[in-house]
Amino acid sequence: MPKRRWLPALRALIPERREPEPETKAIAWSGGYASTTYAGTSNVWSTEGRADGWDLDRVVTEGYERVIWVYKAIETIGKHAGRLPIEIGMGLSEDGQFEQVIEDDPLLRVLNGRANPVETGAQFRKRLSAQILLSKRGAFVEVTRSNRGTITRLDLLPPDRVIPVPDPRGEYIAHYEFTTLFGEVRELDPERVRWIRDPHPTDPFSGMTPLEAAGVSIELDYLSRLYNVAFIKNDARPGGIVAVDTSSLSEQEMNRLESRFLPGSEFAGHVSVVGAGPGGMNYVDLAARPREMAYEHAAQNSKIEILGAFGVPESVLGNASGRTFDNAEQEEFNFWSHTELDHLAMISNAFAGDVSNPEADIRFNTNSVEVLELPRRRRRAEAREEWESGLISIDEYRRRAGLPAYNNAHSRALWISPQKAPVPARPEDAAALGIQGAGDPNALGGQLPPAGAPNAALPPAEQDGGAAAAAVAQARAEGAQPAGGVADAGAAAAAVAAAREEAALGGQPGAAAAAVESARQAEQRIPGEAAAAVAEARGLQTKALLSGTSFEVTDDDFDQATQTVAAALAPLFDRQQGVITARLRSPKARKGTRFWRNDGPTDTRGGETALDIERVVGTDRWLEEVSGTLAHVLAGVAHGVSQRTAAALGAANPPAFAAARVTTAVLDAVYTAEETARHFLDTLSGLLRQAQDVTGDVEDLLALVRTAFADIAPRTAAGMAESTAVATVNGSADATAAAIGPDIVRTWVTRGDDRVREAHADVDGTTLPVTKPYDVDGYPMRYPGDQLAPLYLTANCRCRLRYALQGDTP
Repeated sequence: MPKRRWLPALRALIPERREPEPETKAIAWSGGYASTTYAGTSNVWSTEGRADGWDLDRVVTEGYERVIWVYKAIETIGKHAGRLPIEIGMGLSEDGQFEQVIEDDPLLRVLNGRANPVETGAQFRKRLSAQILLSKRGAFVEVTRSNRGTITRLDLLPPDRVIPVPDPRGEYIAHYEFTTLFGEVRELDPERVRWIRDPHPTDPFSGMTPLEAAGVSIELDYLSRLYNVAFIKNDARPGGIVAVDTSSLSEQEMNRLESRFLPGSEFAGHVSVVGAGPGGMNYVDLAARPREMAYEHAAQNSKIEILGAFGVPESVLGNASGRTFDNAEQEEFNFWSHTELDHLAMISNAFAGDVSNPEADIRFNTNSVEVLELPRRRRRAEAREEWESGLISIDEYRRRAGLPAYNNAHSRALWISPQKAPVPARPEDAAALGIQGAGDPNALGGQLPPAGAPNAALPPAEQDGGAAAAAVAQARAEGAQPAGGVADAGAAAAAVAAAREEAALGGQPGAAAAAVESARQAEQRIPGEAAAAVAEARGLQTKALLSGTSFEVTDDDFDQATQTVAAALAPLFDRQQGVITARLRSPKARKGTRFWRNDGPTDTRGGETALDIERVVGTDRWLEEVSGTLAHVLAGVAHGVSQRTAAALGAANPPAFAAARVTTAVLDAVYTAEETARHFLDTLSGLLRQAQDVTGDVEDLLALVRTAFADIAPRTAAGMAESTAVATVNGSADATAAAIGPDIVRTWVTRGDDRVREAHADVDGTTLPVTKPYDVDGYPMRYPGDQLAPLYLTANCRCRLRYALQGDTP
């Protein structure tokens, strides 16, 4: 071949001369569990993929499976995640308990029952806890749902085979790439994956694991153990050496002596003989063990650092030696409050979006953890000391201990040590506490009672109440006789008044109280002023219908009832908004409609149909909740009004047959409120149907729901509260008055302002018997707010009725 032909080929084989690269120096550590090399990839946040270089297999092999402290720390944290059940409820109280526990949520069936065909819920939660602690990338849970959207199974995906793919459009996660055991790559929708991790402070695509902080200590502990094992296996060091004179020894004898240094643990501690020169003989002790001492020190430090990184004290692992009982208990409390509770909350909060009720919360039930009672025990002990010192009352202590207060004079008072002298909390409590000068309003002006008064028993009934009992008995006897003895009745009244005065001075309830109670039960048989005297003795605090007086419900009755109903409706409307919003966002409700957002060209779950608005709003279900809630609230309001009306009309309790009439008034009010709620929900449904005809974006529908509940719902709730309160208060009072007696009349009374409608102004001042309805604009109305009347006569009505004895009306 000519030279000019092979010369270019030869030159091509010679590498091109390059300038030498400048020398660089870097400190690199190839071991440990810290990710010291990155793959060079960047995510949308322009930070390194710190989790890309994390070797999970090596972490498990060399850390979890071989280092006892890593295994025990993860096992301790994970066993609580697997042992404690998960619960779902609403209304978390101060002591950490749910006021209402939901037991039929589908999520509980997989978390507490069976997560998937090969794992129970407890096994799943324990493995999930371990993956969170071992994997720098975190743990990935695949959620599988039925065609109806119910969760049917949960599967843990291997963290090293799942890659979160960022969305270039700024949606954070486009999808997850999962590589199966057979090498197939699956793309998982973000809605199907729960990514659980302890967040990294700068890299949102990475998590944190205690193994990073303890990586050097873990590797040091692992290598130290390997070195110590290898040293024991290969150590030829005897326990001691005897040096002898070898000048007279042959070569064979020297070899025999040297063979004494045999390696292996089975020869450890034997005594060897060696040569020491002519005439010499000595002994060398090799019992000093600097290597063993260094290993023990390194192992102790590694243990402290590893357990410190995981936040698990050694006493929690089962070794409480060198600690007092209080110290061990405090270490366990610190473990729960600073490590375990946060770890459990991370797991439970990951599934908060899968709870069927958006208003409910999910958490681990830690009621069985005794050490978490430590703060409450300390608070109760501190409260007991304050009570014994007289700094707080019994009621205050019981409230701190989570117990109901007694709310009487003795439990409200402060009992001052050392003599336990009572200090009344209210002026009216002084008489009940037996303090002299109780009738003087200045008697409580910071003055303590006499030394003999505190904690002393009240005078027995025979000392002061005997005469009063005899007087009341005499009043009963006089009242049983035919009427006409005014002087005798007056004497009975005076005697009963004297008995009442004596009882106010601190008489112990005894024979006098029994006599008054007997007189009270027989008062309907006592004619004239004697009956009035006994009623005065029993201390009626309500207005009796005597000559020239009347009774009517007050503004406070209406205001309190309105506030009570409004307080019950507010959370109900909030819950309605939350549920309707959640249903609009639900993939199940949007699947097959034009509101479905396709994940790609292969997604066929969209459609052109409209949303099922009736299913989204759920009118029938909400009407049931409205009626059930208001029936309970209004029944309590009606009962209170009925009791006060009966007392004001001179009856101890409402007649038994009045309950049916009161219940009818409540049911009428509930029915009207239900119709008002139906009108609101029908209006909302109509707006949603109109809106989905002009838009295909579910966010527009959500904005419409927010506007409706912000603008229309408050006015609707306020109108429902006012109308139902007026109807219930007036209806209960009228039903009770009608049941007590036909000689009672009532007068229609308006507010007298410019808001009073003309039809109500026409009947203002009209007096009729309790059984006769009013003629209001041609409609019979039993009372203001009567729900049997048209809406234009009852809506926002503020009128009331004034009751009086027939012939005593103005």
